[in-house]
Amino acid sequence: MLWSLIKILIFVAVVAALALGAGMLMESGAGVRVSIANTEFTLGPLQAAIAAVILLLAVWLLIKIAGLLVAVLRFLNGDETALSRYFDRNRERKGYEALADGMLALASGEGRQAMSKAAKAERYLRRPELTNLLSAQAAEMTGDRNKAREVYKRLLTEDRTRFVGVRGLMKQKLSEGDTDTALKLAEKAFALKPKHEETQDTLLKLQASHEDWAGARKTLGAKLRHGSLPRDVHKRRDAVLALSEARDVLAEGKTIEAREAAIEANRLSPDLVPAATLAAQSYIDQGKPRYAIRVIKKTWGVTPHPDLAAAFAAIEPDETPEARIKRFGPLLKIQPDHPETKLLTAELNIAAEDFPAARKALGNLYETDPTARSLTIMAAIERGEGADDAVVRGWLTRALTASRGPQWVCDNCHRVHGSWAPVCDNCSSFDTLSWKEAQSDEVAMPGGTEMLPLIVGKPDAPPPLPEATAEVVEEDAPEPEEEFEPVVPDAEIVVLDEEADTSSAKRPVAPD
Repeated sequence: MLWSLIKILIFVAVVAALALGAGMLMESGAGVRVSIANTEFTLGPLQAAIAAVILLLAVWLLIKIAGLLVAVLRFLNGDETALSRYFDRNRERKGYEALADGMLALASGEGRQAMSKAAKAERYLRRPELTNLLSAQAAEMTGDRNKAREVYKRLLTEDRTRFVGVRGLMKQKLSEGDTDTALKLAEKAFALKPKHEETQDTLLKLQASHEDWAGARKTLGAKLRHGSLPRDVHKRRDAVLALSEARDVLAEGKTIEAREAAIEANRLSPDLVPAATLAAQSYIDQGKPRYAIRVIKKTWGVTPHPDLAAAFAAIEPDETPEARIKRFGPLLKIQPDHPETKLLTAELNIAAEDFPAARKALGNLYETDPTARSLTIMAAIERGEGADDAVVRGWLTRALTASRGPQWVCDNCHRVHGSWAPVCDNCSSFDTLSWKEAQSDEVAMPGGTEMLPLIVGKPDAPPPLPEATAEVVEEDAPEPEEEFEPVVPDAEIVVLDEEADTSSAKRPVAPD
């Protein structure tokens, strides 16, 4: 309100000043005489002031018209002017609108519309580093791989977009299965941006799949330097690469280098079972059993494994079963409650034919953790103690359908491997094999438990009762409820189970 009042007062003061000035000019007797082409004009004071204002406006207008003419000439000449800047801003606005529409179309899954908008944006913006990437992604979405490859190659011509072009071509080669070319492109992308984590992982995976262990170790070191890999994980994976390198060197016949590489791998990761077994074997070959025992014990304290037990047995291959049990004693005391320790102790006692000790060592493992190995051990114990064949075959039958126990399983695709490998055979993932139980390794048998009588045979028939006793039982016994029992023809039992009791095979069969 106050500001409005002030503006009104200022306006009144200006009008009053102008009126006062005009009045003073009219009262003065002076004037202005102008002569143009022998014609004179006499102007009063007020008329002279108005003429001066008009003259100034005319001069300003002429200057502006001259500037406009100069700007038009410069515009036609191609120079940057206000007029050209106006058209540039207009074109830039349309180009960015087309680019934004193309990105929205790409996010919505409309590949063809995104390609159209990208072409329009390129026409207005003339910024290939922006529009080419949109065009490549839209071409890949529509399945036009040739168009995408062409765009990625155009990106290689500029320093700012060279990495994007190399990465795009690398992904195309990976999807096509051309891992050799993809490896070269990954090396180029890594040279352009060594800190790029995705490129590091891709290069490491490709180097491992091509068994370039030395190059993979360099890439792994770069991941550690750039902070994209924890130090403990780096030590573990470096040990895996060192172990793989040792295997290759051993295959080439260079035993000394292989021993050094195996020992280095075990030093980097003492809990890596394959590295420990290879290092122990190298010490055995060198005649250093104490070092081998120390390596095996250290790894056994972390992860008891059958391969470690086999390497421990290889230290004294010609010893008696009783001497082996005694020598294995310190190793078995490290983790006495571990299932592998119980299974190994039972197997050692079975080899020594001490079946009661084997049963005691196994405990109730066949109930708490029934695996094919524990159930097979129970079958061996029953056989050694003189149990019936039907009992032994019963344990073996359960072993057929039981879990296989711990195996080398890929953490990524859950593929089961017969032996450890640095790279998964199925998904090509690096260092993903773990010693654990597979998620689903049950063996499906046709007919389920209905097949068990055909495998283990029927139990022997009970001895016949005296006639008088049988009559009493028949008179006093209540009538049994009708139940449906599957009947297996005796002929099939005789064919499938030749060791079954003949008296059991000749029993009459109930009619259908």
